[in-house]
Amino acid sequence: MSRAFVKEDTDDAGEPVKRQASGRPNYVTPAGLEALRAKASELTWRRAELVSKQRLDEPRGFDLRQAELDLEYYEAQLKRAILVDNRGLQATDVRFGATVQVREQDGAAREYIIVGEDEADPAAGKLNWGSPLAAALLGASAGARVALQRKGGAVQLEIISVSYPGAQPESGNLP
Repeated sequence: MSRAFVKEDTDDAGEPVKRQASGRPNYVTPAGLEALRAKASELTWRRAELVSKQRLDEPRGFDLRQAELDLEYYEAQLKRAILVDNRGLQATDVRFGATVQVREQDGAAREYIIVGEDEADPAAGKLNWGSPLAAALLGASAGARVALQRKGGAVQLEIISVSYPGAQPESGNLP
């Protein structure tokens, strides 16, 4: 008989997905460390809730298995976390945790914050420190131009200012 017509003992949702760490150092901002702790705590409660609803004679459901895998990931990330607290830093060069204002070749101004991998949200301007854009910015100073490879070719970005939470922004060549 073909296995295509045999019902398996798995959920329709498929197998849970195990998140993988990047293998790079897990640098985190103070906010990122707090977010990791909050997520691990939330998943601990979620797992306990799912376990309490499960009958003893049934296999672990998809949601429970996913919560366990996610909790494992976040606990591992917490153990690997390296806190980098640059709050109040007075510096003109781009380091982890910096807020960087850049001007693109077309004149558009953009703002980015260099953060850890679990904090990254490119749509909100939060860049993973290991991303190509963050790598191009790291170490550069206000007023400098950096090159970035994009799909359409190399582009130049001018760093307008670099600041850190709790510090006054350092400006380069402002118009």
